[in-house]
Amino acid sequence: MFLKVQLNWNVVIPAENLDIKGLMLQKAILVRLLDDFSSKKATKDLGYLLCVTTLDKIGEGKVREHSGDVLFPVTFTCLSFKVFRGEVIEGVVHKILKHGVFLRCGPIENLYLSNQKMSDYQYQIAENPCFLNSKTGSRIEKDATLRCIVIGVKYMEAQKEFQAVVGLEGDYLGPV
Repeated sequence: MFLKVQLNWNVVIPAENLDIKGLMLQKAILVRLLDDFSSKKATKDLGYLLCVTTLDKIGEGKVREHSGDVLFPVTFTCLSFKVFRGEVIEGVVHKILKHGVFLRCGPIENLYLSNQKMSDYQYQIAENPCFLNSKTGSRIEKDATLRCIVIGVKYMEAQKEFQAVVGLEGDYLGPV
């Protein structure tokens, strides 16, 4: 679910942001790194990039000939969030349809639980639609928390986000 990753990136500092004082340069590098990091959102290998935890190393800058900007190689540690097939997760229901429900888990907005993957539950048409288990009386309704298992994960390159299909087949899975 959560990964601690060390990354090597290049940070470009415009010439007008350069200063003789080293502390201001370090601040400019950190601010630029955080800007670049926040615009990245997610990658297929690492999942959603959540936060920079430590700035481990700032390498020697190289001046770009045409612009005068300086490129610094930077090593930092960050936290990321990625779901894996077979992992048990908890999500909150945000949309109920006749053929299944959509859940949210952390930064992942599109977890889909098909009615075929929750065989003990039947769709109930009411003012507030839900799935009801007639044996246990448990309900899957909007804003309910579900424990489920990840069946498949897909990375959408254009949107830079993940989609996953989940199921309730297994022990201790269902409404929490």
